Amino acid sequence: METALYDVKAKFMRGFSDKSRLQILASIKDGEKTVSQIVDDMQGSQSNISQHLSCLKDCGIIVSRQEGKFVYYSLRNVQIASFIDAMDVVFNQVENEVAACEQIDKMNCCSKH
Repeated sequence: METALYDVKAKFMRGFSDKSRLQILASIKDGEKTVSQIVDDMQGSQSNISQHLSCLKDCGIIVSRQEGKFVYYSLRNVQIASFIDAMDVVFNQVENEVAACEQIDKMNCCSKH
């Protein structure tokens, strides 16, 4: 596989590598919501959540649609929902190892850059 393709895949995966973005995805997984509804679900600031929504949209993970004065956000397609479900299955199998792993922080491989 071409190196540039791995770069794009890594960039795509960074869309899933933030706690707030994961919470947003969980919030809209079962159906579209407005920013206000997502803010209510997360108890966060609208500014911060809007930035994360923009990131998820730019990465092609979510889509938006305008209806009147409201913008609704949803997962791009059922494959994204299936991908999230698959990540949850794998995570449940490795959760203890990830929680105990000190190498992740030392390598800076799973923290924000």
